[in-house]
Amino acid sequence: MSALEHPGLVFRSLDPDDSDAEHLKGWFQAVRRGFHQGRGNDEAREKWLDHVRADSLTVRGAWVEDARVGSGAIPVATFSSWAGSVNVGGSVLPVDMISDVTVSPTHRRQGLLRKLMTVDLADAAAAGLPLAALTASEGTIYGRFGFGLATFAREIEVDVTSRFGFRPDVAADDGGSLVLTEPGEAWKAVSEVYEQVFAQTRGAVSRPQFYQPWLTSEFDFDSDSKGESRQRAAIHLDADGTPDGYVVYKVESDRNDAGFRVAKVVDLAAVTPASYLRLWRLLADIDLVDRVTWHKGPIEEPLLWAVTDPFGVRTTCVDDFLWIRVLDVVTALQARPWYADGAVVLEVDDPLGHAAGRWAIVAAGGRAEVSRTDAEPGVRLAADTLGALYLGGVDVSTLVSARRITGSPEALATFAALADGGPTPHCITGF
Repeated sequence: MSALEHPGLVFRSLDPDDSDAEHLKGWFQAVRRGFHQGRGNDEAREKWLDHVRADSLTVRGAWVEDARVGSGAIPVATFSSWAGSVNVGGSVLPVDMISDVTVSPTHRRQGLLRKLMTVDLADAAAAGLPLAALTASEGTIYGRFGFGLATFAREIEVDVTSRFGFRPDVAADDGGSLVLTEPGEAWKAVSEVYEQVFAQTRGAVSRPQFYQPWLTSEFDFDSDSKGESRQRAAIHLDADGTPDGYVVYKVESDRNDAGFRVAKVVDLAAVTPASYLRLWRLLADIDLVDRVTWHKGPIEEPLLWAVTDPFGVRTTCVDDFLWIRVLDVVTALQARPWYADGAVVLEVDDPLGHAAGRWAIVAAGGRAEVSRTDAEPGVRLAADTLGALYLGGVDVSTLVSARRITGSPEALATFAALADGGPTPHCITGF
């Protein structure tokens, strides 16, 4: 039995430009059903197809071969992926970006996700993609496929009443200026700023096409319509008039359960710390708003340390965000930064085989040479743990304490010195 055979099911890869509109529509409906969304409409489906075509998605699914009820056009499992890129800390690598993973409750625990994932990762590895990435809706699913939790996001709620204010040592005038504009008019600046932020931010990933209709308010994905959007945009310009930060936000129409009027940050990115704080000053200055929320803030949140009252910047949640899977150990480890000179041998346990084996790491001057070896390993870990470590979102010592990394004390100390360091990774692009 091949990787994509299953009794009673037919696996298909769909071409958005062929005539099989019925299966494309059914696949779209299956994803909507899997994530408890509305059924959508023709406009919503066309926006999805724009993304499929622009990002060259591979769209896979499993259909019941002999449907006893209905047309059988809606699959019982879905899976999509496309080639993107990720900043791994000074270098940018291609990455297999995985999304739209669903399995119908009628076909759970039958190995459908394993079949789809195994084939996709094998195809990505064969295409030369050294990494795979996804954002997960459940935390127990992807570790068994070698994915590790690589970045986190801080959800914050900021009191922007009279309680809000910056410390005296935080410059009130950064030499720049702010412009409020319509989201559609802001897109050029938004995309240019994000590219700069992507280039300098460890853990950032390239953005799929659907970010344009979403952030420009061309299409409201909540209502599946081109109806009026509540989104607003502001651009920060540096002293030379060049955009170096932006925020897209919306003010809720009703007070929340606590009686507060809330503005929600939809997307926020800044090239400099000064422009970041200036955008927060703008958010705090919006009339008729008591709280501002953001669910993709950095773990090392500078706003918390810039205000006079840190209790006014409340962390409501720290959540998982980007999950990473190493497919090509040599390419991946040689691309990331290293923080001491030395050598260590890792043994990686990977049931899917992509990262399995013993690997010699010899680091010097911030880079490393990595090769297969038969030498005795000093450090042992699983593929999902390697993925978690890869971007530097967790320290070696923490995973040693969690019993996810084992080895001799000397080798573990060397590995920690080599691997730990640099900025905390941050990703604001869900997919």
